[in-house]
Amino acid sequence: MNFIAPISSDELFQEAETTNLYLKLIEQINKDFNLANEGIDFPMSISPTELKIQLHEKIYRLIQYKFAEYLNLLYIIDVPEEAIKQLDGSDIGALSQQVAFLVLKREWQKVWFRNKYK
Repeated sequence: MNFIAPISSDELFQEAETTNLYLKLIEQINKDFNLANEGIDFPMSISPTELKIQLHEKIYRLIQYKFAEYLNLLYIIDVPEEAIKQLDGSDIGALSQQVAFLVLKREWQKVWFRNKYK
């Protein structure tokens, strides 16, 4: 089975829960944010909906107030630069939502591969 990037966060969360990797996804997000010195500590009990909302809010605040740290976070998570360049930055709310999905997608990809090739 090859990795197929999910087209929505709902699909991503459904796949993560179906494969019992949702907790690993939370761990990976917490780990990478801490590596970027943007400590975020999502509890393991967080719902997918709440995770999505809080991640979006965190990205929004980083873009607004800590842009250098935001860029560093994207680098550490390894979000594809081309994907970021394709986004429309005119609406910061929409932009931060799209970036949050790109972050989720990349973190999910890491978890998926680690699980598949362990």
